Amino acid sequence: MQKLIAAAIITLFSAHLAFAETACDAKATEKKLAGAAKNSFMKKCETEAATAVTAASGCDAKAAEKKLAGAAKNSFMKKCEAGSAAPAAQAPDAGAACAAKAAEKKLTGAAKSSFMKKCLADAGK
Repeated sequence: MQKLIAAAIITLFSAHLAFAETACDAKATEKKLAGAAKNSFMKKCETEAATAVTAASGCDAKAAEKKLAGAAKNSFMKKCEAGSAAPAAQAPDAGAACAAKAAEKKLTGAAKSSFMKKCLADAGK
């Protein structure tokens, strides 16, 4: 059963990458990119697409494991995929440190969200 699931994920991943390459190429053409700018854009676009597929396939497996369906599955998938977008290389205390800095600066709302996003990105570098 695990081999079947792994094969399905690999097939899905391969098909999505082929589609992503075509979609990324279309976006690059639309933006009239060429040379190094196009190469850089394509690399970033394809990496983002691959990350999305990996997150989605992992979330699908978790949803199937929990036997979710309908609205419950949709809600779970949305939260799972949003959580998968966080950088994996962050220091374990990065979130707490960034939250403390935001509190120290008395940030709230959009300003706090923006600060936290930048702080966590910097911590992942």
